[in-house]
Amino acid sequence: VLRESVEHQLHLQLLMIALGRHFAMLACLVSATGAQAAKLSAMVYGGDAKPLPNAVVVAVPEEGRLPPVGKAVEVVDQIDKEFVPYVKPVRAGSYVRFPNKDNISHHVYSFSPAKAFELPLYKGTPSQPVLFDKPGIIKLGCNIHDWMVGYLYVAETPYFGKTARDGRVDLDDLPAGRYQVRVWHPRMEGPEAATLQRVELQEAEPAVVEWTLKLNPEYRPQRTPLPGEPGYR
Repeated sequence: VLRESVEHQLHLQLLMIALGRHFAMLACLVSATGAQAAKLSAMVYGGDAKPLPNAVVVAVPEEGRLPPVGKAVEVVDQIDKEFVPYVKPVRAGSYVRFPNKDNISHHVYSFSPAKAFELPLYKGTPSQPVLFDKPGIIKLGCNIHDWMVGYLYVAETPYFGKTARDGRVDLDDLPAGRYQVRVWHPRMEGPEAATLQRVELQEAEPAVVEWTLKLNPEYRPQRTPLPGEPGYR
């Protein structure tokens, strides 16, 4: 009887330890989930005070660890002899595919310091995506069609977004805390660092940031029509 009592008490102790660990893990999970409740709303305007699309807003936390890079492969299409989208933000460490959906060949390249690469003349989708492992601005071009210009913004943080036609972008589910927030646009005057704002994100209410950017003229080669034919080459 004494032996059975001791074994019963030992079993209860082990059960309590297991339950304690289980509830501790649940508490950590609930805490981590609750921390992903802050929101940042950004508005970007051009020098003419009109909403500015295709501006990339990035939020870099001043404290805490960043989540690991996801395994999803990003895509920049080539459609009707244009890069689609024109501006594509991705996180450093991401792979990007460049499918050609036109019925002609393209030759994609970049000489940008953050990533120089080349995809020689091809149709369809190259077998291997391109790794972008360093933060920076990647200007894309096509060796065949001079007007084909696009941009990859490679961010050091997973917290970023691109403004829509209304000049707005919302960054949802950010951990609460202090952030350094910047904006970039292909035509902006001055360095991106000059746009830095520090904000405190709280779970209770969204933070709002706003920029008005002076823009350079767009130096982009125009598409030219073929002689005697409608449309563009």
